[in-house]
Parts: sequence; C-alpha cells; structure tokens
Amino acid sequence: MPPIVIDVRAADDARDVVHRAAQALAEGRLVALPTETVYGLAAHALAPQAVARLVAVKRRKPGHAVTLALRSLEEALDYVPDMSCLARRLARRGWPGPITLVLDATHPEGLPRRLPDEVRRVVAPEGTLGLRVPGHALVQDVMRFIPGPIALTSANRGGEPDARTARDVVDSLQDDVDLVLDDGPARHGQPSTVVRVVDNELMILREGAVPERTVRRLSSFMVLFVCTGNTCRSPMAEAIARKIIAERLNCSVDQVEDRGVIVASAGTSAVSGGHASPEAVDVLAKMGLDLTAHETQPVSESLVRQADVIYTMTQSHLRTLVAQWPDVADRARTLCPSGGDVVDPIGGPIERYQRCASEIETYLKARIDEFEW
Repeated sequence: MPPIVIDVRAADDARDVVHRAAQALAEGRLVALPTETVYGLAAHALAPQAVARLVAVKRRKPGHAVTLALRSLEEALDYVPDMSCLARRLARRGWPGPITLVLDATHPEGLPRRLPDEVRRVVAPEGTLGLRVPGHALVQDVMRFIPGPIALTSANRGGEPDARTARDVVDSLQDDVDLVLDDGPARHGQPSTVVRVVDNELMILREGAVPERTVRRLSSFMVLFVCTGNTCRSPMAEAIARKIIAERLNCSVDQVEDRGVIVASAGTSAVSGGHASPEAVDVLAKMGLDLTAHETQPVSESLVRQADVIYTMTQSHLRTLVAQWPDVADRARTLCPSGGDVVDPIGGPIERYQRCASEIETYLKARIDEFEW
C-alpha cells in the first residue's frame, strides 16, 4: 500500500498531524519526518519490530549503527551520564541542530541498557551511541507525545541520494514507509555532521551541514565575564584573563582563540556598540593590554547558553543571571572566590581603576585552575 502523505503546510490543524505521527510511531509503523538536514525515517526505539523493519528498509549493513533522536541534552545525559565536558559543550551549543554526537555508551547506569536487546544491537552495536536532537519543531512536537526516543536515519535506501523532499522519500522507499509528513524542501539539504567524542578529543566522522571549523569553534571552552555596563570591570577581566590564559597555553594573546578558548564579556544593563571607559583603557594600556577596540554588549540568552563558566563582578549580577536563566546556576559564580563584590570604579579617580584591575587579576589567578579547556 502506498504511504499516506500529509502536506503539513496545508493542514487545517497542525496538532492533528503531530498526533497522527506520534500514534503511528507508537503503533510500530515507520514515519518519514522532515528535519532541518534531510528527511528522516523514524521508528519508535522501544518497538523492536519497528526498528528491525527500519534497518531492513534502509538496507543497513550489520554493525552500522542507527542514530537515536532525543528531545534535549538533559535526556542525552540519561543515556550517557559520564558525557565529557567537550561533548556537553557541543551538545549545549549545537542542539537542537544538525550535529550527531557519537559517544561511548558503556556506563552501567546509562539508559541504553534498558532498551530492548534487539534495539540496543542496532543503535549501539560496538558500545558507542549516536545521539541527535533534531532542530525541526515538528519532530520535537512529535517526540513530546511518545515515550522514549526514536531511531532515526535518512529516509532513503542505502547508497541512494539523501531525500531532500517528501517526493524523494516516496520515490525511494515507496510502500516501505507508512506515513510521510511533507513540510517542503529540507532547510539544509545535507545530512548532519557526525562527531566522535572520546574524553575531550573530537574527530569528524562525516562533515555535513556544520563545517568542521564551526564544530571546533563550538567545542571551544568559553569564559564569560559580566558586570553592569560592560565598560570597565568585565572588559578589564576579559583582557586580563586572555593574557593569563595565553601565558598558560604558551601562546600569544591573539592565538588564544585558535587554541580552543573563547573569552567574552557583557553587561546586565549594557547597550550594544559602546566603548570601554577611558580610565579602563589607560589602566590596561599600562599592563600592555589594548581595550580600544572593545564594544559593549548586553548579556543575552545566546551568550549565557554558550558559556562554560560565567564570572560576575557582584552577587547582584549573579542573582540577576540566575533569576533570568535558572539553568546557569551551576556555571555562574562571582569572580571573587570568597563571594565578595568587585566594586565598580566608574566615576572615580584613575587610582580606583588601578586597584580594580589589580583585584581582578588576583582573583583570576586564583580561578584559572577551574578552567576546563
């Protein structure tokens, strides 16, 4: 029987489409879903017969693992509880999105052990697991209505071109797929980038929608400093930190980012495009650091989400961040190790700025060993 094809864009009720897809998966049928990369063929990962059928339809060679699609990084940690810092960085910054992480799946408390044996042999045949959080709202909606993950692979026969449209899916799989959701051409039109992560080292297994250069930037360790206006305290901390890190890595300040460390600063009440205060520029110039090109920026969700560690100048800044983004509580702390405040020198004499810079440098040297680059 030919597959049922639903034009999502013309549907009267998108919720009905989501429910039909979720029900089909729950009943053990195969569903072709649009993703941001290419169209994917999905089976409920708790339904062994559906997963076996997916492998047969795909003509997948034995030992070639099928990816598990999950809802979030938090769910991924249930499958790989000992996920490395680098893998977490890639997941936090690249998900939802076109990155598949291949990770060791041997932790005794990991959820792969609770998958049916037949499914585990398909998704983790060699003790590793491919995990992805698709960046398509429809897939996310469907997954919210089914228990557990879905097994997801490209919706084409092995060796054939990737399916970029619903028509491609039907032409390739014909009556071997039960339901096809048509949401027009896939946004990227190429598969996800597959990244193998072992401890804190990565290897690109397949370069897809995300170039290797971008993957490596996403994997960088990022330090964010936060004050109020981003004109003196946090930009001074940014510049001084970059100097200390360069000394630790035995490279120049300009090479720090190339060595996998990103240092940034922002302000809770900052406006975009302003400059560092003249006093801060002068004080850091005497330390051999240049703040003349600094541009102020407000704290944003993107910055906070990407940062591996956030140092605030005061307890008030810390409370502001945690109140707005509660999930940063385990990554944010005051720059002062004892929890004290770095007093704002704004409006004071140059000597106050000098004391502030010296205080920041002292605290940074005490904090440097916390960095997990």
